[in-house]
Amino acid sequence: MILAHLTDLHVRPPGVAVSRIAEATMLAERALRAVGAMRPMPDAVVISGDLTDCGLDREYAILASMLRRYLGHLPLYLVPGNHDRRENFRAWLGDFPGVTEHPDFVQYAVEHLPVRLVMLDSVAPGYGHGELCDARLAWLEATLAAAPDRSTMLVLHHPPIRCGLVMSDAINLHHAERLAAVVARHRQVERILCGHHHRMIVGRLAHAIVSAAPSVAHQAEFDLLDDQGRLIMEPPQFQVHLRLPDGEIVSHTVFVDQYPGPFPYIADPEYPGRRPTIPIAAIP
Repeated sequence: MILAHLTDLHVRPPGVAVSRIAEATMLAERALRAVGAMRPMPDAVVISGDLTDCGLDREYAILASMLRRYLGHLPLYLVPGNHDRRENFRAWLGDFPGVTEHPDFVQYAVEHLPVRLVMLDSVAPGYGHGELCDARLAWLEATLAAAPDRSTMLVLHHPPIRCGLVMSDAINLHHAERLAAVVARHRQVERILCGHHHRMIVGRLAHAIVSAAPSVAHQAEFDLLDDQGRLIMEPPQFQVHLRLPDGEIVSHTVFVDQYPGPFPYIADPEYPGRRPTIPIAAIP
């Protein structure tokens, strides 16, 4: 199974840059085009929130058009982030699978893939951090209990871990220990996919690996001494999660942009790891 994971598109109206710097709509379009052109094609695509920057109708109109243009041939699963407005999200994207399945939140399970996806709404309206109320946690508990033997990934916007960056840790998923308790009771949860922090960050919640993907627009500055939550125009990226034939799940971070190459590896005669049975060009 090939699962493409994008996050934090921050689509804005034409000509408006995020924080007057990042041309996020243009960058998001490039990322959607790159994923739509992947070969082999992904079995599914997930986008883990902040699809728009302000949750405006005109932003969702642009977003919906781009999603259909570039990813209309692929199964696509969405959850909102703190920059989205849940009511507008449901109104404009309600024809995508699961978006209006729950009466109050954008959360649902995807059953037909080799790995079960449980899409979870972590938005706390009016705040940058995330929350999971009693109702959402009860829904998650019941949803996981319904398929205890199926390999499962959770997808939500806010990382349920600390990462050591002051600004990011202030707006992560608050009270993450409540989610950890649910996950600990359900060993089939292998990965938790999220976004929000605009950096590639890996951690663990209970037994599950947490993978926060970088943004397909702008990134957050890495600064452990004086973290002010500043954006930086590092290359846009997304993740690709592979389920191998033996069931193991591995993850890759992929750059949206194209770079020089590819070039063959050519081993130097002094290379100490060469083996006569391995083609030299295949040695990384």
